[in-house]
Amino acid sequence: MVAALAAAGTAAAGPREQARRMHERLAGVPPSEAVLATMEAQIGGGNAEQAAATAMENPNFYSVSLKNFATPWTNRDFNAFAPLNDYTATVIGMVRDDVPFNSVLSDDILYVGSGAGVPAVSASNNDHYAALEQNGVNLKQALVRTTQTAAYGYPAGAPAGIFTTRAAAEAFFIAGTNRAMFRFTLLNHMCRDLEQVLDITRAPDRIRQDVSRSPGGDSRIFLNNCIGCHSGMDPLTQAFAYYNFDPVLGRLVYSAGAVHPKYYNNDQTFIQGYRTPDDSWANYWRAGQNALLGWDPSLPGSGSGAASMGQELANSQAFASCQVEKVFRNVCLRPPTSTADRSHVASSSAAFRSDGYRLKQVFARAATYCMGN
Repeated sequence: MVAALAAAGTAAAGPREQARRMHERLAGVPPSEAVLATMEAQIGGGNAEQAAATAMENPNFYSVSLKNFATPWTNRDFNAFAPLNDYTATVIGMVRDDVPFNSVLSDDILYVGSGAGVPAVSASNNDHYAALEQNGVNLKQALVRTTQTAAYGYPAGAPAGIFTTRAAAEAFFIAGTNRAMFRFTLLNHMCRDLEQVLDITRAPDRIRQDVSRSPGGDSRIFLNNCIGCHSGMDPLTQAFAYYNFDPVLGRLVYSAGAVHPKYYNNDQTFIQGYRTPDDSWANYWRAGQNALLGWDPSLPGSGSGAASMGQELANSQAFASCQVEKVFRNVCLRPPTSTADRSHVASSSAAFRSDGYRLKQVFARAATYCMGN
């Protein structure tokens, strides 16, 4: 009995079963017999990543797997089943076209679709993308690269990758103080929440006026807790000073040279605090414990506007590792936990950075690594 089970386990781990598992995990559907035979031959011939590429030719990899992969990043509830939007479509298009993914937080880029009965793309509503999904448009074929400047009429200096997509603006630039955009970017693209980057040793000179220095009358709370996040976050979120999502207009508004009034909310809380004069930013986390996030030494660590700040985040080692970890969880259906898993994440992160930040290759590597389990 034991021998029979062992034999069955060995058979299940053969190239044919590995090909089937790889296809189902990447495309979300079983392969056709012809595709299965092709992938089986590729795996049997030692070309597992080529087999993964074959699986990713299935339109469902784009319209279903990637859609569900990216959509949680576009809303505060991490809802994978929210309607298709410009943020998700842009990620899908970038993966399809092997656009360097470290430009996702900075480039003037947007993907739009085509199809009968689909309204024109608009900066004021999501009708275009909702119609693409409702009509079952093949996103692998239909998505076309354009710019936010052309499609949305943004002025120069406004576009900054997914930061300035309508979906991200509606979720993270509405009301508040624009710190939400930074916090959710940290979660979705650096795989860390604020508590994990808390560092009370950084200078507090750019913490805004709305942060009490004595919460509840106790300055120790500020010195041992609040300062740890705000000393690094506030100088970085200054990059968003000219942005706001207007719910009446239903669109992102960018006012070059004019700090949005939300940056002065509750400015009497600590009037001696930092009063935002412009959209210049600085990364105080390049020193201290958060230097371990692996900031790019070729970048200056400071600048003006969201696009340059996005480059700072997306060229860090933490950004690269985060993308690999997310893909691993998506394809392998589990987090990386073992020594072998962590070694794969490290090597795939290095390869991701060295081969042009092609996220599709990260999917291929993860599918190859997990095809036997």
